Amino acid sequence: MHSYGALHKVDGRYKLRFERDYAYSVEKVWDMVTQPQYFTQWYPFATGEMDLRTDGKIYFDDGEGTTYEAIITKFNPPHFFAFCEIDDLLSIELNTEGDGCRLLFEHTFDDASMSASVAAGWHRCLDVLGMIIEGKPVEWPDNAATLRETYTEALDL
Repeated sequence: MHSYGALHKVDGRYKLRFERDYAYSVEKVWDMVTQPQYFTQWYPFATGEMDLRTDGKIYFDDGEGTTYEAIITKFNPPHFFAFCEIDDLLSIELNTEGDGCRLLFEHTFDDASMSASVAAGWHRCLDVLGMIIEGKPVEWPDNAATLRETYTEALDL
């Protein structure tokens, strides 16, 4: 399954949720999600410096010379990985589904006006993660504007 994200309001914040199915084991997909050499390919601005444990840190560079860190809030290999990046909470859950696995990705944030842009961005990132999992060359198609329009309509913004 390759679905568009869904937006929900939870406790005054906004939560985007994406689901993706893969024909690979939870363990294989876990490595592609969390190992620095893969994480830096699909997660924007990640430096690859990661302390993969609860309360560990992940370091990012904003592309303009500013470095910042995220704190891992939950790390339960090979099923759950969550971290707080600035004020946003991101979580990735992997569950066995048939002969493969299902990835559930959630991003919790405050600014509803950014919903379509955030959804389009994560859609693109998860597409790249899928390329990595499938062993395909990483390509970032120039589809951000189209996806923002799609999500503006799909999320009823």
